[in-house]
Amino acid sequence: MKHKAFSGIFPYLVTPLTADGRLNEQVLADLVEYLIGKGVNGLTPLGSTGEAPYLDRETKRRTVEVTVRAASGRVPVVAGVCDTSTPGAVREAAETEALGVDGILAVMPGYFPLGDRQVIEHFRAVARAVSCPVTLYTNPKYQAWDFSVDALRELAEEPNIRYLKDASGNVGKLLSIVTTLGDRIKLFSDTSSVPLFVFLIGGVGWMSGPACVIPEQSIALYEAARMARWEEAAALQKRQWPLHA
Repeated sequence: MKHKAFSGIFPYLVTPLTADGRLNEQVLADLVEYLIGKGVNGLTPLGSTGEAPYLDRETKRRTVEVTVRAASGRVPVVAGVCDTSTPGAVREAAETEALGVDGILAVMPGYFPLGDRQVIEHFRAVARAVSCPVTLYTNPKYQAWDFSVDALRELAEEPNIRYLKDASGNVGKLLSIVTTLGDRIKLFSDTSSVPLFVFLIGGVGWMSGPACVIPEQSIALYEAARMARWEEAAALQKRQWPLHA
C-alpha cells in the first residue's frame, strides 16, 4: 500500500479517562473533531501526552479505534506502540496496524541500559511486523537508552522506517542525523524546545503535546517556518514556550 508522506502538526492526543479509569470515548472523539476543525495535519494517539505506558492493552486498543473512527480518513493517524519487550511491541504493532492506522510511532520504555545492537534489533522487529510507515521515537530524559547516529543509519535501511521524533533537545545530534542520513529518515520536532531549529534544518513537522491546547498557534508556527518567515516563526515559538513547563 502506498502511503502519503507525513508532515505538519500532529498533536499528541491526551487520553481522557472517566473517574473509574475507563476511556472517555465521547471526549476523545470530540477532541479529534475539534483538532481537525482547527486544521491539524495528523493525529498521534498514545504518544507521551497520552500516557501510553500506564494504560492497559484494551484501553490502548480502544483509544486507537475511537481515534481512527473519529478521524474518518480526513487526516492520518499515527498511533503510539509502547512495550518494554520486543515480542510485546511486535504484537502491539501488528494489532495497531490492523485497527486502520496510517502509521505507528514506536518507542521502547527505559528500564535497564541498552546497547546499539539491542536497540536496533528491537525496532527492526517492530518495523518488520507492519507494512505502514514507522516513526521512531526517543526521549532520553526518561529512558535508559538513546539512538546513536550509527544505530539510526542501520535502522534507516528498513524501508518503512521513515521518520524520527527525537526529544533529546541535542541540536548537535540533530545536525549529525540530518547531515549523515539526509532524507532517509525525516525529522519531527520535539514538543516545544526546538521546533524552529528543526524546521530550519529541514524537519518536516512537529509532534506536539501543546498542539492539543493551542492548535492554531502551532499550525501558524509550522506554516511560518515552511514559508521561511523566520522572525514570525521565532516570535510564535517564544509565545508558546511557557506551555513547555
